Amino acid sequence: MADLQSFISELDRAGELVRVDCPVSPILEVTEIADRLATTPSPVESARAEEFDPGRGGIGGPAVLFENVEGCDFPLGINLFGSYSRIERALSGADPTPGGGGGLEAIAARIASLTKPVPPRSLGEIWSKLREFAPLLRITPKTVRRGRCQEVVKLTDRDEVDLRRIPILKCWPLDGDPSSVGYEMSPEQAGTAGGGGRYITLAGMHTIHADDRNEKRPASHNIGMYRSQLLGPTTLAMHWHMHHDGASHWRSWKRLGEPMPIAIVLGGEPCLPYAATAPLPPGISELLMAGFLNGRGIPMVQGRTVPIRVPANAEIVIEGYVRTDAGMIDHDPRTDGEIGPGAVFEGPFGDHTGFYSLPDRYPVVEVTAITHRRNAVYPTTVVGLPPQEDYYIGKATERLFLPLLKTIVHDIDDYHLPRYGCFHNAAFIAIDKAYPLQGRRVMNSIWGAGQMAWTKSIVVVDEGVPVHDEMAVIETMMRRCDFRRDVEIVRGPLDILDHSAPSIAAGSKIGFDATTRMSGEQTGEVGLELPALPDDDQCAAAWAAGATLPKSGLGRLAVVTANREHAHAGLAAILDVWTRLDSDNPAADFVIAIDDDQDPADLERALFLWLANADPARDILRRGRRIGFDARTKVPGRDDREGVGVRDYPPLVSMCPEIIEVVNRRWNEYGFKGDVPPSRSDSKKDASK
Repeated sequence: MADLQSFISELDRAGELVRVDCPVSPILEVTEIADRLATTPSPVESARAEEFDPGRGGIGGPAVLFENVEGCDFPLGINLFGSYSRIERALSGADPTPGGGGGLEAIAARIASLTKPVPPRSLGEIWSKLREFAPLLRITPKTVRRGRCQEVVKLTDRDEVDLRRIPILKCWPLDGDPSSVGYEMSPEQAGTAGGGGRYITLAGMHTIHADDRNEKRPASHNIGMYRSQLLGPTTLAMHWHMHHDGASHWRSWKRLGEPMPIAIVLGGEPCLPYAATAPLPPGISELLMAGFLNGRGIPMVQGRTVPIRVPANAEIVIEGYVRTDAGMIDHDPRTDGEIGPGAVFEGPFGDHTGFYSLPDRYPVVEVTAITHRRNAVYPTTVVGLPPQEDYYIGKATERLFLPLLKTIVHDIDDYHLPRYGCFHNAAFIAIDKAYPLQGRRVMNSIWGAGQMAWTKSIVVVDEGVPVHDEMAVIETMMRRCDFRRDVEIVRGPLDILDHSAPSIAAGSKIGFDATTRMSGEQTGEVGLELPALPDDDQCAAAWAAGATLPKSGLGRLAVVTANREHAHAGLAAILDVWTRLDSDNPAADFVIAIDDDQDPADLERALFLWLANADPARDILRRGRRIGFDARTKVPGRDDREGVGVRDYPPLVSMCPEIIEVVNRRWNEYGFKGDVPPSRSDSKKDASK
């Protein structure tokens, strides 16, 4: 598909797009609309997605084009990839309805044929293989002299650039205000006041390594998808994680002592946003991935003020240079002093974890130009509590990269990234088990496999278990795991957004081997037998002791609540339940303690909070066969345990009541049909607290 506007037109023809022509604000209002749509039915269901994500093939709501954004010069497209049908259409170019061809599994099959080719056995098979591999000759990027992305050129040195005229969203109420998350620092002091907490969220950040600065076609050309905070008419803050290629490129320019050129690209071929997020092996360009998905190479044109080529069919390109005199991240102005030159105290930001990511020091981008189409559309997205638009992008990665993961970890039959894990926090792995402790081997292989290395929890099951049925996997875990024998806890790198980690990007991970036991897996205290399951009377005793027992937990999994204001109250609540039960009662063998303003009957929410708020090694309680985790909000110092510290815990994202009321009142004015969907935020809570 040629470009984003062609994609939008196709969605319109398919009944997948709603056009909103009444005025809307980019400050919170668009977010609340998109957040509500995320859990409503999609106009087109993907039957194929039901195979790997049961019950979710038909949700996501419509894509939306806001044609009248207050104070801005461009229409805004959102939720463009926010359903399985739309992500399938974007990546395969095929009709996602039954019989329409394409689909994520079809793309994965193409990748599998390339990663594990079968040698031809005849002349006919040789010609067949040549036809299969011939398209690869067409997927490299192509340089062109002119691009539609440069129909309009605005230069900073001619005083033509004003980023504030782009409909950049403020997504959540606390975005961009450090004082709202415990820092005695205003946006003015942080250096971010000029942007009002607005963030670019769906752009490809094009960078090159400093060693390639004189190359005509740099081999290091990288595309990453990172957020960028608006600072003022001609400045942005660049947020990337230390392990990202963009950050590595920045460090190379920092060593050189020169600012780093960057092109921030919005739109283009609809496969480009996905390619920017793809966990590709080192040395494989995102442009090649995009060309593979697109069926032909991405046309590229030379940037106007930076030595970087940009997608010629993009909607908007922001060119500039990233300051390299900025200091490194992990800076707390409360203890580390001034932020220093070339940087701002970026954040907080309502992130894909469902929590605000806390502020830190990040470098400034000095914008030199904006180029765009004459009738450009600004694409954007909202992240927050799952599911959001990024959920479908992440699930595309799950499916497309299964063949590559199998080449690294041969034991894997299939895998699933459950929604409650927000991708980095949980993985279910199905294996064809052949020997003792194979499940442990697979865990450790996963923890060493590219971006899967950040996975915080793993459950390994036999290949016969329906790995995409999340509650079936939890049930299997409770049916088979003895928590003295079948738990693996290790230390290692974590996602930088994991606020429960004792140190930034470093903490502990946990694995559960829920495969069938084999001789050799017994320990000194536990044989090979399955754990006992509680009967009705034993479950009733656990309920009476204050535990909530979700059905899928077979009585062994329990959730309790505890006051967040008291040190270690979660561990105390867990111990209280166990104390009230007979020692031979297997009910509540696995307990999660959550804050007392949460619903213990919502198992998906409890699992989400467990992985978000608990460090497996620090926040664990063990008593014989029983295991529990304190997944409450914690306070540094007060909730430190056995010499392992606690960092600041951010609040969950939640919309403010005023905006909820605005959207309630205007829903039909926007043009959406049917009843007004309820807000996903708790309107009884003040989001500014």
